[in-house]
Amino acid sequence: MRALTRGRRAYTAAALTAATAVLLSAAGLVAGGSGNARAAGGAVVLDEGELDFTPRPVDGKLELQIDDRSSGTTAVREPSQVVLHAPASSLQYTPDPVATALGTTNMDSWQLGGWEAENIFAPEPGWNGSEAGDDTEITLSGYDGPGDFGMATYTPEMDNADAPAIPYLGSVESVQRSFTLPGDEERLLPVWQFTAEGVHRLTFTVTSGGSSDTETLAVVVGDDVDPAGVLPGDGSTPTASPTDSPTGSATASPSPTAPAAHVIAEGHVDMAARPTGGDLEFQLKEGTELNHEWYEPGEVVMHVRPAAKRKIPDGYTFLGTPGDAVWWLPLQQNAGIVWPGWNTTEYAKADLDGRVAFRLDSVQGPGNIAMFHNDAMGVPVVSLNSGDGLPDAHTLGAGTHSHFDWVFSAEGVYRTTFTVSATLADGTKVSDTETIAWVVGDDTDPSTVTPGEGDEPTATPTATPSGSASVTPTATVSPSLPASGSASASASPPATDPGSGSTGAGGSSSTGGSGGSGTSVSGGLASTGAQVGTIAGIAVAAVLMGGGAVLFVRRRRTAQ
Repeated sequence: MRALTRGRRAYTAAALTAATAVLLSAAGLVAGGSGNARAAGGAVVLDEGELDFTPRPVDGKLELQIDDRSSGTTAVREPSQVVLHAPASSLQYTPDPVATALGTTNMDSWQLGGWEAENIFAPEPGWNGSEAGDDTEITLSGYDGPGDFGMATYTPEMDNADAPAIPYLGSVESVQRSFTLPGDEERLLPVWQFTAEGVHRLTFTVTSGGSSDTETLAVVVGDDVDPAGVLPGDGSTPTASPTDSPTGSATASPSPTAPAAHVIAEGHVDMAARPTGGDLEFQLKEGTELNHEWYEPGEVVMHVRPAAKRKIPDGYTFLGTPGDAVWWLPLQQNAGIVWPGWNTTEYAKADLDGRVAFRLDSVQGPGNIAMFHNDAMGVPVVSLNSGDGLPDAHTLGAGTHSHFDWVFSAEGVYRTTFTVSATLADGTKVSDTETIAWVVGDDTDPSTVTPGEGDEPTATPTATPSGSASVTPTATVSPSLPASGSASASASPPATDPGSGSTGAGGSSSTGGSGGSGTSVSGGLASTGAQVGTIAGIAVAAVLMGGGAVLFVRRRRTAQ
């Protein structure tokens, strides 16, 4: 495995290697560019939408400018007066050809224009060479940042030895630092890759027709740093006080009267059925199989961070209009956000007469919640969906660990009430009803939210079932969605349970493989590496093994 290059690196025009200096001289670069032609002022944060870096003549001199189309109209901006933001949601799988071409890492990296670009809210930077009047030489004449940077062209169709990724620029010494932007190229769209969170400063020199310009662009990668507070350009120009922040309003101080909640904002957590003294308890298991803690649902607040914000893809209209924003917790683990799963591994098959039922009785909150997986053909199979009425339920056999996709339709505080029930081997019916509090986004400080039940208003009130809280383990599960994406209830359970480990519906296995629905073989946790799930789903082949489904897809590497 290629080691991830870390540490602060600075490449300036004065400190380039001798070979690179010769290259720059041959290209006819002029250091300093437009100098004080760039006015000081408040930085504009570019965190979403199309933008092009365009070399063009201005008053007889070549200038590198940004054509910002994020608002629907084109605004021309100076690179030294903006801050480009690659949000946490831009962290995604790094194809090996890109890592090889740029000499960086084949672990997950932050990418603009990467393979999931159409599904995330992030800038879409391109290069426009059509206004320079001739071909333009683009040079990375300076770089300062916490990791490495590179630009390369790559598509999944290129993923073979005969068609590797094409590098354009890179901070790694082995990678070229200049490329030619053709004069007839209206929008070149390479992938911008960053290997570490933090503030990166990229200095570009553009040369065409004997004229040149040098500009420094500030890029904030990830959400650890507020881009509104970062100085643009090389960091020497003060900015005006920002009027707004893409990371939301400042969070309030914790309420002195609010009960202390254990906030789970990232990593692995299972919603588990546990045998306790002849009864059943619904508890939360945070951590790994070898290192974990147990919590009562009434002690915990689950935080779905802004990094989970995605676009609804085509084919998922049961979630809303394609392109609209949702907060998506994928089946596979995504670094920096919570990874909820289900767990019945403390029950042996001999302990139960049938299966464990997890019934979602009600959802209180500003929007809807859906839980589902993709079948082997990539078609969504919905198990829980508050948008088409509740209660909904799914069942798991004993000794099972599973993961699904979770989606929340709006930011705010949600409270989900679940009844977990089973029939023991001696015929005793056992159950437990608990409420879990969730905070979606950063508009609300999760440490101020009371865990368990609450009295916030809800946009989608749902009725709880009447009668006994106990349900049979063979609860109805929503069937596969038709092509239109509309969900419909079934009068009787389908022949197989999509969430069941015994059906081969897919999932994350204890061996690290990943697939459609999220069921692991008994006795192990799903892979906990830093991975990013593909929203659209991938067709996979299921191999049934001892009541669990193990699926094999293209391997993804995790940090060791």
